[in-house]
Amino acid sequence: MTNLGGAAQPAAGGIPPSGGTAPSAAPAEHVIARLRRHGRMLFWPTILLLVVAGAAGYLGGRMPEEWQNIAVLVVAALLVLIGFVVPLLAWLSRRYTITTRRVIVRHGFFVRVRQELMHSRGYDVSVRRSWLQSAFRTGDILINTGQEQPIVLRDVPNASLVQRTLHELMEANQGANAARRPGGQPAGDDHTVAWGER
Repeated sequence: MTNLGGAAQPAAGGIPPSGGTAPSAAPAEHVIARLRRHGRMLFWPTILLLVVAGAAGYLGGRMPEEWQNIAVLVVAALLVLIGFVVPLLAWLSRRYTITTRRVIVRHGFFVRVRQELMHSRGYDVSVRRSWLQSAFRTGDILINTGQEQPIVLRDVPNASLVQRTLHELMEANQGANAARRPGGQPAGDDHTVAWGER
């Protein structure tokens, strides 16, 4: 577990203010899971890489003209770049992090975009699966926050487990917030959600 945020520090000397008890400090934030899309999206790019490598190894140096041998290598390099490297970078550029306080979605390669959703805000979680995703026990997690477009965690492994974990974290955060409020009164608007770039 990675400690992302420290708990509140006690007053000097560790003595609570006079006339009352020490306010309950928020627990430290811990990473629950780091996720990417299921690795099967790299299946066909990997097959293409093997085929191109085999063809380039077989044909390279066998052409009658030197420029033809160079052309074989250039075409092979372009196919590997477009058919394998680009899909690999696209797969690596999207990450999902679930902590005890929030869901963080990062995507983009040249332009990085980061979205955060606090569990204390409350949201609906649903799972959408195709037949292929059902076979691999993956799915798209749709987090509906009441905005126009839901946040989508695409093709994550163990989608049902992720859904249950998000429900439990949301309930735990909302319960902890209610316990920290004086008199158990509901708080005002929650302005702790950070959207967009960071």
